[in-house]
Amino acid sequence: MKWKSASGVLCDRRRPLKLKGKFYRTAIRPAMLYGTKCWAVKHQHVHKMGVTEMRMLRWMCGHTRKDMIRNEDIRGKVGVAEIEGKMRENRLRWFGHVQRRPTDTPVRRCDYG
Repeated sequence: MKWKSASGVLCDRRRPLKLKGKFYRTAIRPAMLYGTKCWAVKHQHVHKMGVTEMRMLRWMCGHTRKDMIRNEDIRGKVGVAEIEGKMRENRLRWFGHVQRRPTDTPVRRCDYG
């Protein structure tokens, strides 16, 4: 839904790619990553998120898969890191919060179990 509402700005060819990338990082990516810190993430989830992200970035750049431009090149133009790494950062941040909780809380008791 967030992508659909912002696609007028993100797919406009007159806007610079770095500005589109900044907008993507601040508006679209947080909506995609909402709740990933507590998911039991499978490889399939990571793959689907990566595919979705690359489709959006290609639309922003005005390219298709037929243009055969590498994903790294598109990410470099827009200035966006890979979503898999961001998912990992979110999970590790959440894990750190859980580890700092006292040992008698229910979350930590489940951790020891």
